[in-house]
Amino acid sequence: MSAGFAAALKEAQARISSQIDQRLSPSDRLHQAMAYALRGGKMLRGFLVLESARLHHVSPEAALEAALAIECIHAYSLVHDDLPCMDDDDLRRGQPTLHRKWDEATAVLAGDSLHTLAFELLAQETVGPHALLLIRSLAEAAGHNGMVSGQMLDIAAESTQTPLTLDEITTLQARKTGCLIEWSACAGARLAGADSTALRHYAQALGLAFQIADDILDIEGDAATVGKAVRKDAEAGKATFVSLLGLAGAKARARELTDLACAALSPYGNAGETLKDTARFVISRDN
Repeated sequence: MSAGFAAALKEAQARISSQIDQRLSPSDRLHQAMAYALRGGKMLRGFLVLESARLHHVSPEAALEAALAIECIHAYSLVHDDLPCMDDDDLRRGQPTLHRKWDEATAVLAGDSLHTLAFELLAQETVGPHALLLIRSLAEAAGHNGMVSGQMLDIAAESTQTPLTLDEITTLQARKTGCLIEWSACAGARLAGADSTALRHYAQALGLAFQIADDILDIEGDAATVGKAVRKDAEAGKATFVSLLGLAGAKARARELTDLACAALSPYGNAGETLKDTARFVISRDN
């Protein structure tokens, strides 16, 4: 991790955390649970929003609303994903999953509240004249043709008699993981009413590299460092990028995707260096 990227990520995390404090004072059980779900992660999606907004000279206030919005959507998806009816996980970000710390009902309601809060944030006047585009595109990215459909494909894959092919896994992960990463990276251009093509190409490569890195961590990582259970996919016999490409092949593909992501940023010149460092970080992280 380069010093410049580390500093930029730390600053973004501090700004988003401050916004969480303002929006979710721990006055009751629901708000405590919502704030708990938002904390402890890398806030990478929110960081992508802030960095893409910087490239397009978007006001800090508008960018911060969008950054917290995507973190709310991501957090809600993790809370629901961890439930017994889904992945039934006990650990997330090195801490008890929300339904283990409280209970399943609190987890469902906290997730629901984070989901709706995201759109409340994007509807603020500070977001500016392109708020409707942000709201509609996030609904598409998170919904039945995006993240949720990817999760449904993932559930179906657990019971199929025929393991998924590489193309099928790529489609699944492009929806389950990639759609929110793409929205995050394109948010700055959309907030500015600018063309998002370069950032979309960057994000599509980045999202796939991110998931391949996750699959590699599931094999090479340990639960204490990763912050959640590992080797679950292998034990369940699920097809992954590693199972289909091999460990060396998966690492090589992740590097290729990182190169593609960096090349897509050429229209931004030196201003895109932090996003390039983000792509390099994604495939070198240990959690």
